Amino acid sequence: MADSLRRSSKRRAISDINVVPYIDVMLVLLIIFMATAPMVNPGVVNLPTVGGAKVQTLPPVFLTIDANENVIVRKDGEPTQTLNKFELGSFARTQAEKSAEQPVVLAADKSIKYEVVMDVMSKLKENGVKRVGLAVKTQ
Repeated sequence: MADSLRRSSKRRAISDINVVPYIDVMLVLLIIFMATAPMVNPGVVNLPTVGGAKVQTLPPVFLTIDANENVIVRKDGEPTQTLNKFELGSFARTQAEKSAEQPVVLAADKSIKYEVVMDVMSKLKENGVKRVGLAVKTQ
């Protein structure tokens, strides 16, 4: 009988985790973040202005990529020649030799993959055309 009294008076090990200190720490961090969030200055982006831009003296050359991935060269609104992707490099070199500062504006059919447009742009840049832009349709 004395044995049974000793066993019942022993403390059992508690296997539960006390989460109260963790909750206290999280609440303190929440209050710190809530207090400092309004004081943080978001990044300011300085955008360029167009007031100081140069006036274009050279009219741009328009390149249109049709649904068959042919490049149509347009000068003064009229198609002058049709190029395939192999002839584009020589056209870009001759264009850069004539005037490297003349802008080239690129337009593409909706069905053309983005990869084809980027290939044409990179080929123009590789062959010396400095100013390449994209034409978009206004709504």
